[in-house]
Amino acid sequence: MSMENPLMQYFRRPGLYLKLPSGVGFYTPEVVEYPENGELPIYPMSAIDEITSRTPDALFNGTAIVELMKSCVPNIKNPWAITNIDLDAILIAIRAASDGTELEIDSVCPKCTTDSKYGVNLVNILASFKPGKYNEELKANELIIKFRPLTYKEVNDTAAKQFEIQKVFSMIDTIEDPQQKANKTQEALQTISLATIEVVAETIEYIRTPEIVVTEKEYINDFLKNCDRKVYEKIKAKNLELRQSTEIQPLNMSCPSCGHKYTQPFTLNISDFFA
Repeated sequence: MSMENPLMQYFRRPGLYLKLPSGVGFYTPEVVEYPENGELPIYPMSAIDEITSRTPDALFNGTAIVELMKSCVPNIKNPWAITNIDLDAILIAIRAASDGTELEIDSVCPKCTTDSKYGVNLVNILASFKPGKYNEELKANELIIKFRPLTYKEVNDTAAKQFEIQKVFSMIDTIEDPQQKANKTQEALQTISLATIEVVAETIEYIRTPEIVVTEKEYINDFLKNCDRKVYEKIKAKNLELRQSTEIQPLNMSCPSCGHKYTQPFTLNISDFFA
């Protein structure tokens, strides 16, 4: 019979607690187990987590982020099902629990080109996240369209497809025959168009007609390929608006040299963020 590890009291403890931007009850218990107060305990990274977060292959295929969430946010049972509403907030919370709530970033003033370092309070950024207005429906003529946020699995799969398309374009540049190059370029552009439509289709939860509610992805995808261009552009614009409403807002910067005020996007480069 094995004894209890006498070092257990020195194991990691939660560094902070996070209320997901999506709110309590957004996920099923198979995805997230919510504590009674709705605040998920966030543990600092372990040595294994740090190694995983710097492994290129694991970062590329998404397993690094999945394993990081499993380790540092044990209440998340299925990280692949976490949506883009919550993903950035979770990663920022892990970074704050591991290395403190102050993050130093570089910024170049667009007016005087002075390169300065700034301290960013990650707790303030966490407080700024919003769930987005995904309960709003879009009316397009007789149709009512309901959107949904993408899961991390869907986001990661989309990124992998985009990478493959980029590789195709890189290969096209090496083709010397003009006609063959033109044909391959046309094929690649067609692939991009179809891939874009597939991504938009994934963001649609249902389309309601006067007679029926359509949830089947193949029907929605087929509709987007054949609908009026103005309707498609309206759907794309609404999807973009919803996605942007959940993203990290730009930082307000003030140049210490010339006093110029400007904004700078706050981006999560995972390999650098957890370095």
